[in-house]
Amino acid sequence: MPALGFFEGSIQLVPDGTLLLHLVLIGGMVALLNATLLKPINRILEEREQRTRGRLSEAAQTFATVDEKMREYERRLRQARTEGYAFLEKERSTVSGDRDRKVAEVRAEISRWISDEQEKLRSDTSEVKKTLEADARSVAMKISRQILQRDIG
Repeated sequence: MPALGFFEGSIQLVPDGTLLLHLVLIGGMVALLNATLLKPINRILEEREQRTRGRLSEAAQTFATVDEKMREYERRLRQARTEGYAFLEKERSTVSGDRDRKVAEVRAEISRWISDEQEKLRSDTSEVKKTLEADARSVAMKISRQILQRDIG
């Protein structure tokens, strides 16, 4: 058996039968490691990668959904603002129309009141003139009677 090189105490530089045994042992260990350790680890790593990709795609989908909902929210917000401004403008024009109508009514009432007062004033003026004329004649007659010392007819 010295040909296999198991029992020699010296270092051999030339390959012998033990090299083949070592290669078979390494191949067997690689097959054993592959079956017991590397395949389960690779399977776990691939599952993790798939879950990570799945989660990333799920996150991207969620982000896309959130982005779409934000666009819809902003669109509805702009629409609500537009409707609000239109409503405010409508109310403002209604209030302005009411105010203008009330101002016109007050102006008409003031105009009527002024014309009534002017008519009263004319009427009072004419009465006062008549009264003053009558009083002036009466006073003139009195003065004439006193000056002339006789009755004037």
